[in-house]
Amino acid sequence: MGLLPRKNISEEKLRLLRISDVINLTGLPKSTIYLKIKNKQFPTQLQIGTRSVAWLENEIHDWIINNIENRKH
Repeated sequence: MGLLPRKNISEEKLRLLRISDVINLTGLPKSTIYLKIKNKQFPTQLQIGTRSVAWLENEIHDWIINNIENRKH
């Protein structure tokens, strides 16, 4: 019995990314990421420790795909 209920979530979707990973994937600087979070334009981070945060990989990938789909040609 695990601590969290499983809802058919693959382990890939549960991968946590640190800020450096998010910066590398998005190409955005840290200040822009936090500004977009404040403006509700970017996935929010999870608290993983007293002074540590991370993002769910699938949420970052979804954000990237959404931006690609919504870009103007």
